[in-house]
Amino acid sequence: MRYIEVTVNTPKELIDLRCEEMAAMGAGGFVIENEDDFKEFLENNHQYWDYVDDELENKFDGVSRIKLYLMDDEDGLAVLRKINAAYDDVVTGFVEDSDWENNWREYYKPIEVGEKLVVVPEWEEAPDDGRLPLRLDPGLIFGTGSHATTRMCLAALERFSKPGVKVLDLGCGSGILGIGSLILGADSCLGVDIDPKAPDVVMSNAALNGLGADKMTAWAGDIISDASLRARIGGGYQLVLANIVADVIIALAPFVHGFMAEGATFICSGIIENRWPEVKAALEANGLEVLDHKSEEEWHCFVCR
Repeated sequence: MRYIEVTVNTPKELIDLRCEEMAAMGAGGFVIENEDDFKEFLENNHQYWDYVDDELENKFDGVSRIKLYLMDDEDGLAVLRKINAAYDDVVTGFVEDSDWENNWREYYKPIEVGEKLVVVPEWEEAPDDGRLPLRLDPGLIFGTGSHATTRMCLAALERFSKPGVKVLDLGCGSGILGIGSLILGADSCLGVDIDPKAPDVVMSNAALNGLGADKMTAWAGDIISDASLRARIGGGYQLVLANIVADVIIALAPFVHGFMAEGATFICSGIIENRWPEVKAALEANGLEVLDHKSEEEWHCFVCR
């Protein structure tokens, strides 16, 4: 089935009125793209990122528009004619329903990471080159192996994941780091993430790799604000991971030692170029020694003890 994508460029103060008018014409399912809403969203959610791509910011620069989708049939075309007659700045295009459901998959191919791993989308065949496959559903949640921060963490895991190691993955997302540590030989991993959807996603991805609850566990919660969660997590982990953002790593730094066993390793990344000095200072102020510092594509990764 083909759909008509209709974009109506609209002054901010007229968005509500035009939605009402187009609803009366037979349209529905409006998507509002508004520069003010985008900026407010960024301003109120600093804890989740340090960097927003210029292309994304430019997309919303000076923008105020309404998007909707119509069936490409007589009824849809009749509504489109009404919209075109009512407004001057209307842009149309066409999309297939298969575009929404499947076309994104073509962008995900196996990714070689470090010396040992290859991250493989669940529908792809693993390369027969001796690397260990880490299977993943990249459509579920953040953490696909394509980002520099994830690649650096996975590469660092090769040095520290071995039998006898218990892993804690803070901000686990898709579970890719914890699952990677298990594939590389670690005994067990607990993943924790603030997103309530994360535990189901992690366990789904673990199952793709033949890992059950005896190896991988995942919980939802806020490690920084919830002392009871920190107590439940406990300590004695030989390997602690945090691929998040600078602000969260800084806030997490006072608690990291409490999770670590004697001589344990802490790997953290998600740190954009201009934030690494303050993250390093926070780690050292809380008793962590930086053993290794790598950077790739303006992102930084620390290995600490």
